[in-house]
Amino acid sequence: MNLETTEIQDKLVGTFGESVSHFNQEKDIFSFEVAADKNTAIILFLKNDPTLRFHFLTDLCGIHYPDNEVERQFAIVYHMHNWYENKRIKIKAFINGENPEIKSVSTIFLCSNWMERETYDFYGINFIGHPQLKRILNMDEMVSFPMRKEFPMEDGGRTDKDDRFFGRTAQNNKK
Repeated sequence: MNLETTEIQDKLVGTFGESVSHFNQEKDIFSFEVAADKNTAIILFLKNDPTLRFHFLTDLCGIHYPDNEVERQFAIVYHMHNWYENKRIKIKAFINGENPEIKSVSTIFLCSNWMERETYDFYGINFIGHPQLKRILNMDEMVSFPMRKEFPMEDGGRTDKDDRFFGRTAQNNKK
């Protein structure tokens, strides 16, 4: 049987209603948004449904959208794979920028443990229920989250770098 995107969408809407939305086919990946408070229920459903069988969590990561309204400033993106039908999906859950937190899926997919820790380490997103949410790559003493776009990419006080050597001019920097 060939798993169609319409079947995935119908099952999700039939079970979760308005908690799933913005369905879109992007090349070979079917994508949609979920309500952040339903992330674990939806992911568990996708994994356990006998037709859908998305048994493999390929990736989990964070995104910072500082220009969005506060309720949608951060997103958690899940990539899942059904190996039986070779079908991939991307799930995006937007979360609040003032208190970025979402329920952990580490009890559903053990591999998400490190992915959630990395996302916490770089974005400061709290994964509720995570067994050991602490920094994984950065120093424990660090008080900032380096992948947030509120921090400058380069140190403006550097004197050892001349922008001309990197294809940048003073005129380009004013844009």
